[in-house]
Amino acid sequence: MIHYSAICESGASIGSGTKVWHFCHVVAGARVGRDCVIGQGCFVSGSARIGNGVRLQNHVSVYDGVELEDFVFCGPSVVFTNVRVPRSEISRKAAFEATVVERGASIGANATVRCGVRIGRYAMIGAGSVVTRDVPAFALVVGNPARRIGWVGRSGSRLGFDEHGRATCRETGARYLLSGDRVTELDETEAG
Repeated sequence: MIHYSAICESGASIGSGTKVWHFCHVVAGARVGRDCVIGQGCFVSGSARIGNGVRLQNHVSVYDGVELEDFVFCGPSVVFTNVRVPRSEISRKAAFEATVVERGASIGANATVRCGVRIGRYAMIGAGSVVTRDVPAFALVVGNPARRIGWVGRSGSRLGFDEHGRATCRETGARYLLSGDRVTELDETEAG
């Protein structure tokens, strides 16, 4: 479904079941997966890559060099950048830095993500945060600059780890292991 007010240029690839709402612009060369929702006023640049099941709330711009893996959520007005030292009178297209948001991560409303960072799987970025460095998988970060204040599971529920570094999600029952500054999800055979 592409709203009549949206512009989807020839050469853009939009997967089946994806909805592109009012006043969006998807540039030629952009790749958008299946079953996505691109909210009102969004912009997707020509070399942007968007996986399956991604949700862009209103007024999100996904610029060149940004990749959103499957099931990423971007709240309203999330901002991505692609060059560290922008100048109007100096072209720096050759200096674009790649930004990757891994599967299942969520970015809250009005957050800013500086170029060149990687946001790990199922990480949670609080609303209004400014992400200036890589975020580990399952991390909960907030603030300016964003700092880790805890850990979350796939469901987004906060995790509390015991003295052995183990946690169970109260919502799903999934189990996790904290080792140093890294959280991994345990499958049933490892959790035993």
